[in-house]
Amino acid sequence: MAYKTIIEDGIDVLVVGAGLGGTGAAFEARYWGQDKKIVIAEKANIDRSGAVAQGLYAINCYMGTRFGENNPEDHVRYARIDLMGMVREDLLFDMARHVDSAVHQFEEWGLPLMRNPKTGAYQREGRWQIMIHGESYKPIVAEAAKKSADKVFNRICVTHLLMDESKPNRIAGAVGFNVRTGNYHVFKSKTVIVAAGGASNIYKPRSVGEGAGRVWYAPWSSGSAYGLLIGAGAKMTQMENRIVLARFKDGYGPVGAYFLHLKTYTQNGLGEEYESKWWPQLQEMVGKEYLDPELSHRTHRPIPTCLRNHALISEVNAGRGPIHMVTMEAFQDPHLEEIGWHNFLGMTVGQAVLWAATDVDPKNENPELTTSEPYVMGSHATGCGAWCSGPEDVSPPEYFWGYNRMTTVEGLFGAGDAVGGTPHAFSSGSFTEGRLAAKAACKYIDDGKAEGIRVSDAQIERRREEIYKPMEHYRVYRNEITAGSVNPNYINPRQGLDRLQKLMDEYCGGVTVSYMTNDKLLNIGLKKMKLLEEDLEKLAAENIHELLRAWELKHRQLTSEAVLHHTLFRKETRWPGYYY
Repeated sequence: MAYKTIIEDGIDVLVVGAGLGGTGAAFEARYWGQDKKIVIAEKANIDRSGAVAQGLYAINCYMGTRFGENNPEDHVRYARIDLMGMVREDLLFDMARHVDSAVHQFEEWGLPLMRNPKTGAYQREGRWQIMIHGESYKPIVAEAAKKSADKVFNRICVTHLLMDESKPNRIAGAVGFNVRTGNYHVFKSKTVIVAAGGASNIYKPRSVGEGAGRVWYAPWSSGSAYGLLIGAGAKMTQMENRIVLARFKDGYGPVGAYFLHLKTYTQNGLGEEYESKWWPQLQEMVGKEYLDPELSHRTHRPIPTCLRNHALISEVNAGRGPIHMVTMEAFQDPHLEEIGWHNFLGMTVGQAVLWAATDVDPKNENPELTTSEPYVMGSHATGCGAWCSGPEDVSPPEYFWGYNRMTTVEGLFGAGDAVGGTPHAFSSGSFTEGRLAAKAACKYIDDGKAEGIRVSDAQIERRREEIYKPMEHYRVYRNEITAGSVNPNYINPRQGLDRLQKLMDEYCGGVTVSYMTNDKLLNIGLKKMKLLEEDLEKLAAENIHELLRAWELKHRQLTSEAVLHHTLFRKETRWPGYYY
């Protein structure tokens, strides 16, 4: 195969993934590293990549300290309750104390933030959420990163991290390929900040057939944040903490603006309020610390996300579905109706199109809600990711090993979905984590920790052969098709993905088993995962696009295996409503 090898040498800070975490990392790296070489490698195009690519109509993590609204400590308490006690408080506090400055920068760069005309503060949607006109959120933030970086490599699928051969457990860069030209790219770097995405499509999705591809989290997020880190030997944490979302049925449209701004509410198929009837049983299960409806009502403290899911799932299983969002009242107000539609047109166009295509007018009927298939990510209401060092001033000794957001691999840092134990970061918090990681990476270099890194040509060539192996495998065996796409010598990425999704769905608590699993199911799942891993050695890719899908699948497989192991370790139902 005549693909060129392109080597980018002498990099100080390599940012893998240019979503909000990656853009924050590139921006901050330039501030602390005026003389440093900063390079970004992004699978798509930095202007429209990551979870915010399509736009976003709220910034979900803003303290409002300058307006006297909240303090970082308040946010830590909120996230700890929502995650049923399982968070890294040091990392959360560190993010929360810096996140407001990131939001103020967004406004300076031109992001339109809505203001409360009476107070002059940002328009609140909820305690932590502020409303924005966010269709162009990502291009605005990307501009700052592009100006900060020496080079931005778009369309690069990073498949592996390079390891230093002069010192064990130290990072040395990354390799990947261009998804358009097929060229092999080698990045030799003193530090790497992994800011790639979490994982959608590792569980069988609800949307199949003509609806295939419609998922809640970004469909292009293939678990690379975890696949790259696991491949490099980084320690992971809370990978069992998958998230299930209550969203508008089939379109996965967000419900936050509807609940918080439009003041809509839910009811069962009989037109009844249903959540409160499940609280006594749930309180017995999780204790009053995490579920105290009276206290929640008095203090406006939200009931944990997973517990609200549990009420919805239980109500449907009791035969009183479907669950509806009551929009008919709010949508009689033309202003609120406009906001309701704009909310989707600015960030989830598919939901607006689906309602139009299926004659659902929320002014005349209450649309259905349902729970999604599980996703694995670390920046929304769950905290999957790498075990990272915290900041020196607030972390206990066992949580600090020199550099903030550094994984257990030297010189390898994380941001956004890649960092474990820091839920409720969302877009602004991910950007902030990127900034914190970049500052620490620059200090790591300045302290002389990245001297003498050596990467042999043999390691680079070995990775090259590994990356293009699916294409070579296809070239050798392509003429041995039995029928259709069935070949005794290989499987293609679509077939492998179908197997992975079926396995995770049935053995690791997907939608078809009502999110339930146990140790016997998980052990069978691990056995089948081993067989799948063996078969993925025989993956075949007909072209560069299929090669991209092949490596996305391999990252999803590594992520899924970690989810199985971590779920097996966690014996209790820690998050009822996410899994049982």
